[in-house]
Amino acid sequence: MTPDHLKETLARTRAEVAKVIIGQADVVDRCLICIFANQHGLIEGVPGVAKTLLVRTLAHVLGSGFARIQFTPDLMPADITGTNVFNLQKNEFTLIKGPIFTSFLLADEINRAPAKTQSALLQAMQERLVTIDRDTHLLPPSFTVFATQNPIEYEGTYPLPEAQKDRFMLKISMAAPGRDEEYTLAQRTLGPDSPEATLASGAVQAVVKAEDLTGLRDQLRAITLREELVGYVVDIIRATRTHESVLVGAGPRATQSLLLASRAAAALAGRDFVTPDDVKSMAVPVLEHRLILRPEFEIEGLSIGEVIQSILQQVAVPR
Repeated sequence: MTPDHLKETLARTRAEVAKVIIGQADVVDRCLICIFANQHGLIEGVPGVAKTLLVRTLAHVLGSGFARIQFTPDLMPADITGTNVFNLQKNEFTLIKGPIFTSFLLADEINRAPAKTQSALLQAMQERLVTIDRDTHLLPPSFTVFATQNPIEYEGTYPLPEAQKDRFMLKISMAAPGRDEEYTLAQRTLGPDSPEATLASGAVQAVVKAEDLTGLRDQLRAITLREELVGYVVDIIRATRTHESVLVGAGPRATQSLLLASRAAAALAGRDFVTPDDVKSMAVPVLEHRLILRPEFEIEGLSIGEVIQSILQQVAVPR
């Protein structure tokens, strides 16, 4: 595979997704960054903005398996991973695999399940392995988790533990569409080409096969990332740990995420090199869910986004 093939694949993927998802170009790009960096994404948005439909569409376009888990307070870890069931005919235990054995897993409303259930994803997200009754099973190499949560509804929810949030490369905020986009959606809803019908009709083509994703990801390594920019990323992450308004800063996994995200962002822009602007554009989605502000600054109404912008201004940009 060549860099041109990666560029062509990304362009075709965007075009096919756009047949279903109206607008939301930045959100689609950030989801593609997670996928091609072989990481995971946390999608946050109010109900009805097509979070689930977006992930289903990406799985279809990229020729990958898809499974959805609706997280609820009574969901158990075995409902996610699977369990061994005794087979009377064979007189032995047989593994009944859970929905986690797929390529693209949508953890819908992940914060509606308690920490015990959320923790069932920790090993899978970090190591792409699942342990069931002391036996370890491999997941597909392209295993990707997209978790959704509602930013305005907190009744009956369980905040994600820091260890869980840290495993998500990006926090992807999905806002309501603009008027023109919503008008287009309204028109399509009244006809035969609604977004859901378009995806079900077969009009959306698969751009690659699941096994091709590994080769495409390897092409990201050809994108130049200067040593000065590596140092820039390290300085940004370290600055989060000393900023006056931050109680808990970002850890080393954030450094890795920002590097990988910046490289994937350069590929989406059609370049074979990373710029400081790539790093800056990825800083907020990489850090937003990882930082914890001091209570006194939260009371004053300071947002995490404003803190990250302040940190970016303080860190010297390499020439």
